[in-house]
Amino acid sequence: MARCTVERLMGDLGLHGVRRAKSPRTTRSAPPDRCPADLVKRHFSAFRPNELWVADITYVRTFSGWVYVAFVTDVFSRRIVGWQTTYRPVCTDLALDALKMAVWQRKRTGADLSGLVHHLRPRRAVPVHPLRAGPIRLRGSRLCRL
Repeated sequence: MARCTVERLMGDLGLHGVRRAKSPRTTRSAPPDRCPADLVKRHFSAFRPNELWVADITYVRTFSGWVYVAFVTDVFSRRIVGWQTTYRPVCTDLALDALKMAVWQRKRTGADLSGLVHHLRPRRAVPVHPLRAGPIRLRGSRLCRL
C-alpha cells in the first residue's frame, strides 16, 4: 500500500503518526588540526589492565529531559572504571570528571597507570560549550583524542 494511501486513510479516521522529538545539538565540527593524534588506530585490544581506556559521551531522554552520560571503560577487562552524568548540555567537565573518577578508582586500589592510553571516540568535534578545564596528564601516560 502506498504511503499517500495510508496517509489519506489515517486522515479520514482522524489518526496521526507519532513524530520523533528533535535530538539535542551536542557538538560542532572541529578543524582536523585541533584533533590529537589517534594512538589507537582502531585496534581496541589490550594485553594487561590499565593499558588502554576508551571513553564515550552519550545522551538519554528521560521524563524530566535529557541526561548526558560519560563512560570510561578499561579495554582489557571490559569494565566501566569511571562515569559521570549531568542534565546540562555536554561540556568538557563531564568527560574530565569521568576520567578523574577512573584515575581515582584505580589509584585507590594501587594500580600502576604508567603507559596508559586514554581514547575518546573520534568524532572530530568539540563541545558546544567552551573548554573550562585543562588536560589531565598522568606520569608516563599518553592522552589520545580528548
